[in-house]
Amino acid sequence: MRKIIHAVLALFMIATAGTGTATAAADHTVTFVNRSGQPIWIGSAVNADGSHNLTGLPRLADSQQATVTIPESGDPAYWRGKFFARQDCTGTPGSTFHCAIGDCGNLADRCVTGEQPASLAEFNFDRDDQLAPWYNVSYVNAVSLPITIEPRDATASPPECEAVGCSDRLLESCPAENLTRDSSGKPILCTNPNRDAKTPYSDAISSRCPKAYAWSKHDTEPGNQVVRQCRDCSGFTVTFHRGV
Repeated sequence: MRKIIHAVLALFMIATAGTGTATAAADHTVTFVNRSGQPIWIGSAVNADGSHNLTGLPRLADSQQATVTIPESGDPAYWRGKFFARQDCTGTPGSTFHCAIGDCGNLADRCVTGEQPASLAEFNFDRDDQLAPWYNVSYVNAVSLPITIEPRDATASPPECEAVGCSDRLLESCPAENLTRDSSGKPILCTNPNRDAKTPYSDAISSRCPKAYAWSKHDTEPGNQVVRQCRDCSGFTVTFHRGV
């Protein structure tokens, strides 16, 4: 997750009417929506900061959706991590299960290894940061499926709580030298040749999708729109769109 997102989520206390006691805010949720035209398995990874790895992640057929709760309660009172779509998965979970894109181990409902390059939806939930949650879409490693992130039940005015990412079919803009095709010739992945510098890859992606990271220092460019925060929302909708 980008360094600008190293902020943390405030613990909002709601006074209980007539009692003078308080109730902790509910954990946020993330709803995943599949509009990619194919089945996907949701993958997740966390920062090396004590954030808890998620289990029970869903498989989604095209047009399906599912919701997970972010574990902000307890110790630690934060969760910093990312979500991605695992594509073209086959095999027996726990044994031969494998995904062509976003592979992260042999279990279908969680990741047990680092993920292979894919589009990412990144979040920082933390109860000690009054500006959080922070969120962004990252194509720094690669573009697989385009992603959008939209806050739910938000009351703030833009630019706070704005949607980020895009639904454009980004694989159509991938430079030929960065494009991977499947056995049928269909584009399935566009890989960044240099995460830390502007390249034809980053230029092509940012021109189509200005509200997403296309390289690691994208957030240092004047006027960039890649990171947002939303202090008052119930959660987020992460939608995976068609790549081509």
